[in-house]
Amino acid sequence: MPRIVVDVMPKPEILDPQGKAIVGALPRLGFTAFSGVRQGKRFELTVEGPVTDEILEQARNAAATMLSNPVIEDVVNIEVLAEDASTEDASSATAGAEA
Repeated sequence: MPRIVVDVMPKPEILDPQGKAIVGALPRLGFTAFSGVRQGKRFELTVEGPVTDEILEQARNAAATMLSNPVIEDVVNIEVLAEDASTEDASSATAGAEA
């Protein structure tokens, strides 16, 4: 089944305490190349059948009105994942790249 992925991030002017805590911890764990972190949210919306323009528009509306708080967050990405793409495959590929 195809999925629509929605990525939401805090607006740049909004304080991100989780990101600040992460960027403070990274050097203590040996990750010294990073000077900033912003933590966001990822939603995966599973679709029964093909993703039509109408369904994609519904995802955009849901992202703007329910999945994000437009006062403090921006919807930064909406994309359709192919039916054969899976979270496990993506996690394995990322883990392999880090090793």
